[in-house]
Amino acid sequence: MSSMITFIPGMTLFHRLDPRSKIVFMVLISTAIFAVQNLYVTIAILAVMVALWFVAGLPAKVVLGFLRALLPIFIFLVIVQAIFYPGEHILVQPLIPDFVPWIGGMGRITLEGIGFSIILMLRLLSMIILLPLVSMTTPVHIFALGLVKLGLPYHLAYTTTSALNLVPILQNETNVIIDAQRLRAMKTFEKGKALDKARAYPALVTPLVIGAMRHAQSMAVAMDSRAFGANKKRTYIEDIEFKPLDWIFCICTLVFTIAVIAASILL
Repeated sequence: MSSMITFIPGMTLFHRLDPRSKIVFMVLISTAIFAVQNLYVTIAILAVMVALWFVAGLPAKVVLGFLRALLPIFIFLVIVQAIFYPGEHILVQPLIPDFVPWIGGMGRITLEGIGFSIILMLRLLSMIILLPLVSMTTPVHIFALGLVKLGLPYHLAYTTTSALNLVPILQNETNVIIDAQRLRAMKTFEKGKALDKARAYPALVTPLVIGAMRHAQSMAVAMDSRAFGANKKRTYIEDIEFKPLDWIFCICTLVFTIAVIAASILL
């Protein structure tokens, strides 16, 4: 599965936008996703996110990789919400037969529970598409500059983007560790059962944590050697400028957010 923050170069609309407009877009659309309670409006938001994904020129296989990884979570959400969400329209009752001691006759599946579980799943899908729309079309250092221009202190912006930069590094180290274990005839992560994989995780996590600590130490030494934080006013090799296209994009995003929330309330 590809990392959500891997930058994919391009000349599309999203690639040309100022990072500040993308941050505004991410905040407003996230608000709309979690504020909307109507199933049809949620489907409309997801459809718009899918359309914007192709406008950004991002590969479809990235989303498919995320979906395969999150499929167990989707199934879990549907089952839990269908059983425990309160509702009046009962579809199945009881889930547990009456002859079972102590808990016989308990559990039910309601229409409202199934509907809410579908809304949760669609929300999660929309967020899965939304986040890479921003991160995969914006270099990390430009994203950090956008945060600083929005008023975030530079040391906090640098800390945030440094953590994001570590994600693909740790992902590559994980693959290296798994390959090294394969060379030692360890195939637990490929063909092992769930319990065997759980027992084998210390062999994966231990070198990964040690490697992460080494990276953090090297980064700290590099920052100290360059007098990080010595000057409060910083200059940048690359600068960003809010253009008319960014204003239009932010206005359209705001109008869309207000429209979907209003539609959710009225429908």
